[in-house]
Amino acid sequence: MSERIYKTVPTVLSIAGFDGSGGAGIQADTKTISAIGCYAMNVLTALPVQNTQGVKNIFAIDPKAIQEQLECIFEDIYPDAIKIGMVHSTELVGIIAEFLKDYKGKIVFDPVMVSTSGHKLIEDDTISAIKSQLFPLSDIITPNLDEVSVLVGKPVLELQDMEAVSDQLLEMGSKAVLLKGGHLQSDILTSILLQHGQAAQYFESKKVDTKNTHGSGCTLSSAIASYLAIGQTLPEATENGLAYVYQAILASKDLIIGKGHGPLNHFFNPHKLRTNEMD
Repeated sequence: MSERIYKTVPTVLSIAGFDGSGGAGIQADTKTISAIGCYAMNVLTALPVQNTQGVKNIFAIDPKAIQEQLECIFEDIYPDAIKIGMVHSTELVGIIAEFLKDYKGKIVFDPVMVSTSGHKLIEDDTISAIKSQLFPLSDIITPNLDEVSVLVGKPVLELQDMEAVSDQLLEMGSKAVLLKGGHLQSDILTSILLQHGQAAQYFESKKVDTKNTHGSGCTLSSAIASYLAIGQTLPEATENGLAYVYQAILASKDLIIGKGHGPLNHFFNPHKLRTNEMD
């Protein structure tokens, strides 16, 4: 009788909010992590009431419940990488920062601060706590242009604006920053990877003509975390994460789900899309 061979799989923990419509938050994270070939775990930080048309309300989760979720996961399955998303209060920032201060894996932080409609989702004191407590723990932060604008206190709209605030963002404490160019008004979207002591790296992709981009930020950060968990370098994980998001958007561009900004196709169209004839 042959000896049984046991296997392992890279593990990724998503610490993030909920999306009942399935396109963003821990739902998008779980789909992404699974599609890339890692094992997904979740700690729920908030219960947003949202769909493809926007966030309608946010219900808080008891901080004690979040603390116990973290303890329960870590005592059983130590994550190879962690993605952090929505952190909506100073108390929660403190709980997560204290718990992760001795964590040995990689941390990707997507600073969810502004809704698609342009409304700030968290208060200024929480933003300050995030910058002082969570940024220093992060291997990379992945703000979009709206979030960069909040962080630096002025509008960041063009590629030149992104370049102008690069040093300011790196000085906020994280090991690296990915300035996401998905909101650029251009046919070519440019994202910039910044690392201390290294030249900036530019990643370009064609803009996909679609409104189905709901959850793209959640997807990118969890994709980067997954590739880091697999063992890739930060530039490799960033490049592959951006490529994954591009393919997921491309595969969903003609999909009709919801009345607003539809979700990405995280599994790259495993089933043929039905043709929808609109009245």
